[in-house]
Amino acid sequence: MKRVVLAHAFIAAMGVLGTLPSVAFAQSHPLYIQLGPAKGALYKPDSGPAPHVAVLLIHRTSNFLNHIATTELAKRGFMVLGMNPRSDNNEAAVHFEENALDLKAGMEFLRKQPGITKVVLLGHSGGGPATSFYEAVAEKGPSYCKGPNKLVECEDTLAGLPRADGLVLVDAHPGVSVNGLRSLNPAVLDEHDPHKIDPQLDPYSPANGYDPKQPHYSDAFKQAYFRAQAVRMNRLIDMARAALEKNDDDAFPVIRGEGARLMELDPSVHHSTLKPRKLLKNDGTVATQIVESVRPIMRGSEKSNAAFTTGTRLLTARSFLSANAIRARDAMDDIDWCSSNNSTPCALRQITVPVLITAMGAHYFIRDNEIHFDVAASADKDFVVIEGATHGIRPCTACERTPGQYANSVKNFFDYVQRWINGRY
Repeated sequence: MKRVVLAHAFIAAMGVLGTLPSVAFAQSHPLYIQLGPAKGALYKPDSGPAPHVAVLLIHRTSNFLNHIATTELAKRGFMVLGMNPRSDNNEAAVHFEENALDLKAGMEFLRKQPGITKVVLLGHSGGGPATSFYEAVAEKGPSYCKGPNKLVECEDTLAGLPRADGLVLVDAHPGVSVNGLRSLNPAVLDEHDPHKIDPQLDPYSPANGYDPKQPHYSDAFKQAYFRAQAVRMNRLIDMARAALEKNDDDAFPVIRGEGARLMELDPSVHHSTLKPRKLLKNDGTVATQIVESVRPIMRGSEKSNAAFTTGTRLLTARSFLSANAIRARDAMDDIDWCSSNNSTPCALRQITVPVLITAMGAHYFIRDNEIHFDVAASADKDFVVIEGATHGIRPCTACERTPGQYANSVKNFFDYVQRWINGRY
């Protein structure tokens, strides 16, 4: 959409803020609205019956105003609100617990739309911990996000959040806190100098198993690496808490905080489900089997990991503790899931509404989402992996053995979501 058209749509939206839309907006021409410090784009079907189910999607920082789900779900008969939170495009501005207030504004807006009887949350990637945290607090109250174990406690302003009617997780990660833990280079010896590292823990050393074409890290190295990641994370937590005690907040750069996730460098880490699970195949059929990720080896480098622009996470002490930190003893298998509010597995243990959990077959969150399914408290829960889909739902052409092998990933995924929603609401 041209900039002038966008501007006119936004001005028109400001004129109806606080009122109900009086005209039908096609899925290809969304209405841009302001929702307090957050913003949204409202999509409706181009044709057909007026929707009675609305879908709300949001992320901690990403722009979801034109997320692929907005148009794909609108053309399947749903009203869709894609939202950007108050901390969009700024990780250092994240006070994660406050993002629930943005979701609240979106929920209240959708509940007021004519004909809408149900609202379903959709959490893609980092939207998973955001939407699941919201729903856990909506169902359990602020006591869920308080307590001496929490790195950051929520405020009572989160009391009385309107509940959703369902939750769809789309290749949701277990939390940016967990991603941050697993992305840390544990070889760092000095938090102020990225070049002082322990060579025995260097993931980019061929002596430790690094090979850009065929990695061969030993089990012993992996175990030491994951334990050392937890040790470094706990050290950073102590540093951030000490910084907050001295100041209201302060800059908190995490050197070598990106580009050291072993599951990216070595596809053998979390490579499959542990049990037979549903695989939505490219031809639209569903098979039940052990599902293997088809993701390729990611290309990283010691240089990019050590560099400021590509390897450093530029945060504040509060944003680090609120969304990017979690206590652990092992980065893969011994995590204190509820020490952070940015934790999908912790939230799912409290959620009772119907939950659809999906994973993309060409990414590295297959095992994590199997865990999400296992721990979810909902009596009505489903888990499916989309064959050959990238993290963005689109087909992984680089993974294909024959042209078009995974070409239907987008259609298959959204058709499945459509059937799941229509079957319940």
